[in-house]
Amino acid sequence: MMSSERKNIILKGGREHNLQNIDVSIPRDQFIVVTGLSGSGKSTLAFDTIYAEGQRRYVESLSAYARQFLGQMKKPEVDYIEGLSPAISIDQKTTKVNPRSTVGTITEIYDYLRLLYARIGIPHCPNCGKEVSHQTIGQITESIIEEGEGLKIHVLAPVIKDRKGEHKDILEDFRKNGFVRARIDGEIRGLDEEIELAKTFRHSIDLVVDRLVIREGTDFQRRLSDSVETACNFAEGIVTVMFNGRDSEGNETEYEKTYSEDFACTDCGISFQELTPRMFSFNAPQGACPECNGIGTKMEMNPDLIVPNKNLSLNEGAIVPWSKSNKKENYYYQMLQAVAEHFNFSMDTPFKDLSEEHQHILLYGSNEKVAFAFKRRNRSYRVNRKFEGVITRMERLYLETKSNYNRKYISKFMSDLKCPVCGGKRLRPEVLAVTVGDKSIIDVCDLSIKESYRFFQELELTERQMYIGKEILKEIKARLKFLVDVGLDYITMSRSSGTLSGGEAQRIRLATQIGSGLVGVLYILDEPSIGLHQRDNVKLIETLKHLRDIGNTLIVVEHDEETILSADYVIDIGPGAGEHGGKIIAEGSPEEIMESEESITGKYLSRREFIPIREDRRSGNGNFLTIKGARENNLKDIDVEIPLGLFTCITGVSGSGKSSLINQVLYKGLSTKINKKYMHPGKHDSIEGIENIDKIIRIDQTPIGRTPRSNPATYVGVFTPIRELFAETPEAKARGYKPGRFSFNVKGGRCESCFGDGIIQIEMHFLSDVYVPCEVCKGKRYNEETLDIRFKGKNIYEVLEMTVEEALEFFENIPRVARKLQTLYDVGLGYIKLGQPATTLSGGEAQRVKLAKELSKTSTGQTLYILDEPTTGLHFDDIKKLLNVLDRLTDAGNSVVVIEHNLDVIKTADYIIDLGPEGGDGGGEVIATGTPEEIAESGTYTGDFLKVVLNENRTALAKQLVEENSAK
Repeated sequence: MMSSERKNIILKGGREHNLQNIDVSIPRDQFIVVTGLSGSGKSTLAFDTIYAEGQRRYVESLSAYARQFLGQMKKPEVDYIEGLSPAISIDQKTTKVNPRSTVGTITEIYDYLRLLYARIGIPHCPNCGKEVSHQTIGQITESIIEEGEGLKIHVLAPVIKDRKGEHKDILEDFRKNGFVRARIDGEIRGLDEEIELAKTFRHSIDLVVDRLVIREGTDFQRRLSDSVETACNFAEGIVTVMFNGRDSEGNETEYEKTYSEDFACTDCGISFQELTPRMFSFNAPQGACPECNGIGTKMEMNPDLIVPNKNLSLNEGAIVPWSKSNKKENYYYQMLQAVAEHFNFSMDTPFKDLSEEHQHILLYGSNEKVAFAFKRRNRSYRVNRKFEGVITRMERLYLETKSNYNRKYISKFMSDLKCPVCGGKRLRPEVLAVTVGDKSIIDVCDLSIKESYRFFQELELTERQMYIGKEILKEIKARLKFLVDVGLDYITMSRSSGTLSGGEAQRIRLATQIGSGLVGVLYILDEPSIGLHQRDNVKLIETLKHLRDIGNTLIVVEHDEETILSADYVIDIGPGAGEHGGKIIAEGSPEEIMESEESITGKYLSRREFIPIREDRRSGNGNFLTIKGARENNLKDIDVEIPLGLFTCITGVSGSGKSSLINQVLYKGLSTKINKKYMHPGKHDSIEGIENIDKIIRIDQTPIGRTPRSNPATYVGVFTPIRELFAETPEAKARGYKPGRFSFNVKGGRCESCFGDGIIQIEMHFLSDVYVPCEVCKGKRYNEETLDIRFKGKNIYEVLEMTVEEALEFFENIPRVARKLQTLYDVGLGYIKLGQPATTLSGGEAQRVKLAKELSKTSTGQTLYILDEPTTGLHFDDIKKLLNVLDRLTDAGNSVVVIEHNLDVIKTADYIIDLGPEGGDGGGEVIATGTPEEIAESGTYTGDFLKVVLNENRTALAKQLVEENSAK
C-alpha cells in the first residue's frame, strides 16, 4: 500500500529564480491553486521548476536521436523532486500567427469535418446548383463529341496526381501494355525515352490513351468510347481530354476537361473527381482556391488607406502617399495638377465631391495621354503619356522595387482584402458546392461553436449516411461540447488563430486535452480565467474539476477569487515580490488560507483586507465621445456615449463585442484623426466629440521589446539620464567618455566578445542549448574601462542589477531619474530589475511598464487612456495599487476606459457600459449603462455578479461558497 508521502509530489530545496530554498508537498489527483503577489514566484514554482523537471525527465527517457528534435529544458535549481507524473503545460502563449491556422484546424475538428463531407457529402454543380450524379461511358463520349467537329483531342488517364516518387514501376507498366506516350508534369513525352523523375518532388502523370480528331460516324464514336473506357480503367473512373483546334470564330483554342464516372452535371457538362478529405483542405492544392491559394484574402492596395480622409482636397493632401513633399517641387503634385487640368476638375474640390469617373481616374489611371511639365534637380522636363493612377503605379513599384524601405512604405497602404474568387471562403467552387444538411463545410465553420453544436445535434441523415458518419459525428460533437464547456461557445471554427487572445488560445488547448481523455497526467495551467466573464468562469471551473475527477493532478497559477475558493488545496507564495517573495506563506484548504494571519491572499478572501468602493462617483466634465453606427464584427449598428473625465468600464460576457467597440472602432478611429495615422478602423459611421481630447494612448500587454537588449530602464527612458550621470563624473570627463559609452548596444563601451549580451550561447545538439557567462566580461556586458567609472560607488552594471526599489533609494536626490523610477514603483513593479530583459516580463508586467512610462509624462488633462484587461496576472493587492494609479490619471482630468471582467475594478468605476446579452451573434448591443449600483439592479449577467460584490456580507457569501464546495 502506498504511503501518504508517496501520494504527494515532494519538492525540496527549490531555488530557481527568486525561490528561497523552499520545501513543499503537493497532493496528487487534486485541484491545486498556486497564488500570491505578482512576481512572488508562482510561475517559477509551477512552470520553471515542477513542469520543467517533469518535461526534462520525460525527454531524457527518449533516445539521443529523438532528443535532438525536441526542445530540452534545463534542469531547475532544486535538490530533488519525487512523485512527478508526465507533465503538460497549458499557458497563455498565443498560437503562432499563421494565416492558414484556424480554430477548426488547431482543435482538429476541421479534420473530422473534412472526413465527414468526403464520405457523406452531397456534391452539387457550382454553376446551376443541381445535385451531381454519376456519368456513364456513353454520356462521357457524347459530351466530348458535343465540343465540336474538327477538334483534335488527347484522351488521357490521370494515373498519378501530385505525388512524390520516381514512379518507375508505373511507367514500365505503361510500356508493357503497349502505350507509347504519357503526359508528365504537363509535358507529353515518349515512353521509349529515358525518363528520370526526382523522388523528392511531386509529379503528375497522365497516360495518353489515344489521339483523335472529332468527327461524325459510328466508327469514331465506338473508338472514342473504347478509349474513354480504357482511360477510366487505368485512372479509377476518371478521364481527362485535351482539346486543340479552332473555335467557331476561327481562333486557335486549347483547353482540357475532366470527366468522371462518379460525378457530373449533365446540364453544365462539368465533371468532378471522387470526393476525398484532401479536397476539403484549404492547405492542399486539390481544395485550395486557386486565386488566393487557400488564404481567403489577398494583400492589395486599399483605396481607404490611399485616401483616408475624403473630406480633403488634392491641394490639402487627400492622396496620402503623394502628399509629403514641397508641392512646388513635388513631381506627383505637378502630375496631379496636369491631370486636373486635362480632365477639367478642381484641385480644391474635396475628394468625396469629385465624380466617380474622376475618383477612378485618380486611383486607377486613364488610357488618355496627359501632358505635364515638372522640374527635377533644377532641370525642366515635359512628358506626354498615359496617367497610371496612384494605385496602379504603387502596385507596379511594389513588384519592381528592390528597396526594402520602399516595399515596406508601400505595404502601409495595402490590406488583406477578401479574395474576389472564393469570397474569403478559401476553397474551390466545386468543393464549396458539397453539402451536408444543406450547408457547405465553410458554412458550418462560419457558425459560432454553440450554433455549430446545435446544427450537428439536430442534423437529420439517411440511414446509410448515419451508418457511415456515426463515429465521425460523435467525435465532432464531443469536441464542440468541450469548447462550449470552457466558455468558447461564441467563437467560430473559421476564426484565424492569430486573432485569439492568450486566454482563448489557452482554453482551446485545454479543450483539446479534455478530448484526449488522458489520466494520471500533471496539468499545469497559467491563469485560465483570463478574458472570462464570471458567468463563463463557472463553466471553466467545472471543466477543471472534470479533469481532476477522471484521475489527473491540476496545478493552476491563478488570482481569480472564485477559482481559489473552488480549489481542493491552495499554496500561497510571498510575502512580497521579487527578492521579497519566494517563500511558502500558507498552504491548505481555502478555509485554512482565509484564516491565516500571514497570507495576504487569505486576508483579501476573508475581507480583512479589501478594495474599497468609492463613496463618491465622479460626475465628469460634461463632455462625451459618441460612437455612431458601430457595426464591426458582431456589433449591431449601435450608438455608444462614453462620458469624459471619468473612469469608465466596458463590461459584458466573453465575445459580446467589447474589444471590437473599443480597440477596433474607438481607438483606431481616434488615432486616425488625432495621431494623423490611418489605422483602418472598424466599421462605424462617425465619432463625435473628438475636439474634447488632445491625445489617445492605448496600453496593452504586447511585449515592450522582442530582444533581451530591451529592458524596463530603456523603455521608460530612465537609462538615458543614468548614462548621462555616469558621463558627468570627473573620471568619465577626464577620459572623454560620452553617454553612449555606457550603452551595451553601442560599440566602444560594451564587451565586444559577447557584443553586450553578457552571455554566450552554446548549441548542444540533442541537449538544450547552454548559456554561459561571457569569459571576458564575466556576464557584466561592459569592458573593464567602462566598469571603472563609478557613480556613488556603483558602476553601470551594478546599477542595472538593482531592483526598482533599490534604485529609487539610490537616486533619490536625482529628480529626473527618481521621478521615472517612482512611477514604476507606484504600479507595483518595485521588485523588477532595471536591466531585466523584456523577454522575461509577463504580459501584465509589460502593461504596467507601459503605464509607468505614460505616468512619467506631463499630463495634459485631456488624454484618453484605453486599457484592455489590465488586471491580467495581478493579485488583489496589485489591483489595489493599479486602481490608485488609474485614479491619479482620472483625477487629473483625463478619461480612462478599461475593458475588464474583474469585479473589484468594475465596482470602483464611475460609469459602466455593459454589452451583450450573449457572446458572438447573440451580443453586440448595449444592454445597460450607468453607475455600478445602477448596473447591479439592471438584471444583466454583469449586474447579477456585481450585486454580490457590492453586498456588505460578501465575506459570508465567500465562506458559504467554500462550504458548498466542501460538501460536494
